[in-house]
Amino acid sequence: MMTHAAYDCDVLVIGGGIVGLSTAYAITRAAPGTRVTVLEKEGGPARHQTGRNSGVIHSGIYYRPGSLKARYALRGSAELVDFCAEHGIAHAVTGKLIVATERSELPRLHALVQRGREHGLPVRELGPAQITAYEPQVRGLAAIRVGTTGVCDFRAVAARLADVVEAAGGTVRYGSEVTAIDRRPWGVAVRTAGGPVVRARVLVNCAGLHSDRVARLAGDEPGVRIVPFRGEYYELARPELVRGLVYPVPDPAFPFLGVHLTRGVDGSVHVGPNAVPALAREGYGWPVVRPAELLSTLSWPGSWRIARRHWRYGAGEVHRSLSRRAFTLAVRRLLPAVREEDLRPSPAGVRAQAVLRDGTLVDDFLIREGPHTVHVLNAPSPAATASLPIGREVARRALRRARETGWRPPAVESGHCV
Repeated sequence: MMTHAAYDCDVLVIGGGIVGLSTAYAITRAAPGTRVTVLEKEGGPARHQTGRNSGVIHSGIYYRPGSLKARYALRGSAELVDFCAEHGIAHAVTGKLIVATERSELPRLHALVQRGREHGLPVRELGPAQITAYEPQVRGLAAIRVGTTGVCDFRAVAARLADVVEAAGGTVRYGSEVTAIDRRPWGVAVRTAGGPVVRARVLVNCAGLHSDRVARLAGDEPGVRIVPFRGEYYELARPELVRGLVYPVPDPAFPFLGVHLTRGVDGSVHVGPNAVPALAREGYGWPVVRPAELLSTLSWPGSWRIARRHWRYGAGEVHRSLSRRAFTLAVRRLLPAVREEDLRPSPAGVRAQAVLRDGTLVDDFLIREGPHTVHVLNAPSPAATASLPIGREVARRALRRARETGWRPPAVESGHCV
């Protein structure tokens, strides 16, 4: 068994998005003095999913009672608001409208009312006149207002988490892409591009778009493949058309919420996203193609089963991606006053969607463990909202794995990770 001094750190986290940083933050709070290092391949935190979403603090109303998404979102939304307030991060609890524009959506809207009440959320049912009282330019047959939804700057949250981790004695390394992982009886040895090997008792994989690849590097078969879906956004040239947050009634057949309207903390209004297949894991536009990553997607049986099952839906999304006019028509269901020239292209995001071999889109958080490893393999929306409780759960598992190597929580132990 290796001695304590032979390890470069106790827990090594791969991924400097909000989930990886929340995990490191939770470890420093649960076991002060634990040596923790975060490796992030980009030059700063939150460069991918965390920093490219709509900035919404979700209430949890959409999620099945008892699911991890529901439990973590309900708890995490309140904790995130408190964290933002404590650390001076821009945020606002605005509430949101979920609007039915067709009669066929009314039963699903009523089901959301029931689900919201099961969760104990402040849900109010609205008729057409009440909708316009909240949002004068929005039209619908009926709506519900969820009072606990809000917005914040998730990039700032991630950056602050990194600062707190480092202040507690941890290390966050940017520009450190993982190229090889060697699992040993005593732990793991991780090599980074152009950097030294880092030896740790436990590896935590929070690599998001690359989480399945990192799991395989560690010698664990994840049982899923990350299939990237790009979400394309526009910014509204006339932000005065929208006061707050407006969502359509989601289709339960898909783990996407549909094109919605989001007024951010800076006063701008984003419209989107749609959901189209990305041709690279970081494929933020159609011209971005990485053949090896595309082959990985196409060689997974689940990808073809998704395509066969949902080709009509997918064709509509691609059409709206390629045609601003078609996208505008979709937005007009909620906001009739919008014009095509009102929509200005805004940076896109890519969702790391875990897909099973049979084509099932994994709809909940998926965390799996192996010897000396903990893998976060699916962290879809509301992962940013729920990041603090998710981080505690992943930290709990990582510290349990560390104890299996003979590690014990330090009373007050000096020394930082390399």
